[in-house]
Amino acid sequence: MKVGIVGMGIMGAGIAQVSATSGHEVVATDVAKTYYDRGVAAIGKSLDKLIEKKLVSQTKDEILSRIRFAGDLKEFSGCDLVIEAVVENHKEKIEFFKKIEPIVSTNTLISSNTSSISITSLGSSLKDPQRFLGIHFFNPVPLMNLIEIIKGVRTSNEAVARAIDFAKSVKKEYVVVNDSPGFVTTRVIAMLVNEGAFELSEGLASKEDIDKALKLGGNFPMGPLTLGDLIGLDTVVNIMDVMYDAYKDPKFRAAPILRKLVEAGKLGRKSGEGFYKY
Repeated sequence: MKVGIVGMGIMGAGIAQVSATSGHEVVATDVAKTYYDRGVAAIGKSLDKLIEKKLVSQTKDEILSRIRFAGDLKEFSGCDLVIEAVVENHKEKIEFFKKIEPIVSTNTLISSNTSSISITSLGSSLKDPQRFLGIHFFNPVPLMNLIEIIKGVRTSNEAVARAIDFAKSVKKEYVVVNDSPGFVTTRVIAMLVNEGAFELSEGLASKEDIDKALKLGGNFPMGPLTLGDLIGLDTVVNIMDVMYDAYKDPKFRAAPILRKLVEAGKLGRKSGEGFYKY
């Protein structure tokens, strides 16, 4: 299978890695070649660790040889599947889908890795929304074992079946869910981070103790504030805003401390500092 990936940030690079590791040919792009190169470098480091732990049997060069840069979207014309993994912004995603649909084959499956935005809304920008759906990976992609397949109102059963085949091909478990902002997973995960942020701003406990309490008391692999830093605090704010706008429910109001940190450029691991320094 030939897989096209748009956006080589943390998520896009991870999707490229698991796709190439599973034997798929990957063509990827970003707004600048430097972002693509940064993504490939991150893939290389990830593969080094996985190979050292004997979790991957192929050589790094063998896997990386299946990933190439596309300087023009026309190079996506032969893709069987296209996965959009750009910033969590409705307008930017719509602009991409309008550009890619005339380029790819009518048989190409078009998808978004969005973690919160309505698939039905995104699909409405396409002339053929039946072949559009959400294929939502989790961070870090090579280690997280789930893909959330989101079916929009007009998504065909054939598109869902093909997405399931892809999930199996990259050795991931999957769940199929109907479209609703935040879907099944993000709706809960973002709320967990947001509530932890409210607890911190209320002075309920230190950030370390909030994380410790949820990690040991709730058996989570990490606390909500550490999780927020991993996801990206800007992404968490975007997700909360999407859900607040959709549901008009005050429980989805983003904690002010999250906005302050984002305004200060403290986005989490990707910027070197969020709730914690890295």
